[in-house]
Amino acid sequence: MVRPMLRTLYGRLALALFLLLVTVGGLFTVLSLYSVREYTAAVNQELNRDLARNLVSDRNLVTDGQLNRDALKKLFELYMTINPSIEIYLLDSDGRILSYSADPDKIKRKRVSLAPIRELLSDPQAFPLLGDDPRSHDRRKVFSVTPVPSEAHPTGYLYVVLRGEEYDLAESMVHSHQLLQMGAGALAVSLFVGLLAGLLFFRLLTRRLARLTERVEAFEADAGSAVTDPADERPVTGDDIDYLSARFDQMSRRIVAQLELLKDKDHQRRQLVAQVSHDLRTPLASVQGYLEALKLKQDSLEPAEQRRFLEVALSESRRLARLVDELFELAALEAREKQAVREPFAVAELVHDVVQKHQPEAEQAGVPLRLDAVEPARAMADIALCERILDNLIGNAINHSPEGQPVTLSVRRDEGGVVVSVADAGSGIAPDQVEHVFEPFYQGSARPGHAGLGLAIAHRLAALQDGRISVGNRPTGGAEFRVWLPLADQTAISTG
Repeated sequence: MVRPMLRTLYGRLALALFLLLVTVGGLFTVLSLYSVREYTAAVNQELNRDLARNLVSDRNLVTDGQLNRDALKKLFELYMTINPSIEIYLLDSDGRILSYSADPDKIKRKRVSLAPIRELLSDPQAFPLLGDDPRSHDRRKVFSVTPVPSEAHPTGYLYVVLRGEEYDLAESMVHSHQLLQMGAGALAVSLFVGLLAGLLFFRLLTRRLARLTERVEAFEADAGSAVTDPADERPVTGDDIDYLSARFDQMSRRIVAQLELLKDKDHQRRQLVAQVSHDLRTPLASVQGYLEALKLKQDSLEPAEQRRFLEVALSESRRLARLVDELFELAALEAREKQAVREPFAVAELVHDVVQKHQPEAEQAGVPLRLDAVEPARAMADIALCERILDNLIGNAINHSPEGQPVTLSVRRDEGGVVVSVADAGSGIAPDQVEHVFEPFYQGSARPGHAGLGLAIAHRLAALQDGRISVGNRPTGGAEFRVWLPLADQTAISTG
């Protein structure tokens, strides 16, 4: 997908760099022009610092201690001709303008401030020092000044503006134009070189981001496959972009794994719905069939036959109720609605109690229940959930054991926990079916009438308590289920 240039990071960085360079170049040009003017004014004032004093002494403006007005008039006329860049003014002791070498129509002030004059006279090195320009109400310029007729007996000042109006006009026509050309040329060259270098640097900087963007777009177009192989994963040793790229690779693989998990869950859900529909339909059809037969033939059926029909219908309804209860329990576990309340308890005592509870069921099936190798130990788990696990495992073992063959239980410590084993004497589990026995509705070689939810519920109940269930075939025949629970402490308890 091709995006407009200005919508990419590189395009925006390039535009920002261009605007920045133009701004900096413009500021540099303005500051350069200002600096040149200030520097020129300082040099001009330093070179002409004694100009006013020299004019008084060279042109004989003072005769017998008095200012020679005729000589001053000739001085005005002379310098207006040979050096129009300066303007000469005669001031009284209060700064009022008495006479001048300028067009009267251009004089805007009647007096000038004496503060800069006195400062320059007291400190000749204080330059550039600006004084009032008589030709403007607010403009200030560099100047040269000397007391007249003498420093010992001053009655006024000869005030010389060094950069007069004519100088400003000439500068604006020639010098400023040249500076503008130089500034524009320097700005253009600087802008071009800086922009070229910046674009090259930004291209190197954003090239990896562009590649990462392409990978993101490719992943968006085909979210079913990871961007990189997990085998290609290497430690992140680069900068933030490398770190971001590595994190995106991990995220893409995680998303793909989650999508695969969702597909698998959806497949299991479809199978679950189909299996539940079948398992619910069978007892319902059986109950409905026997009840309809009983209704239609109740006058012709013997009492014994009627009792048999009712017993079958009742048995199927119980089977249906048990299946519905298991479905609700499994749904609650999947939704994490159940929470384990852990507490230390004696595992051997729980096993004894559960065995006693299932003794009638085992005697009815002709399967002996036997305890073997019971070690005293305390587990940190939910005793009610553990009892539910053992109920499912013992009931499953009774169903799979042949008549006369025992179901054996044992309790021992192992791997820092307590292991409860439930072993039957049946035909065992086929190797290709071992990994499926804890899946919902997996029946394997179970007897008809069992939905295959007991082991799935037991597996989830164990995980809810940070425990686990494993299964294997015994060398002597039959399957053995092992429940591992966290150990509470190391205190041995005598069970009598």
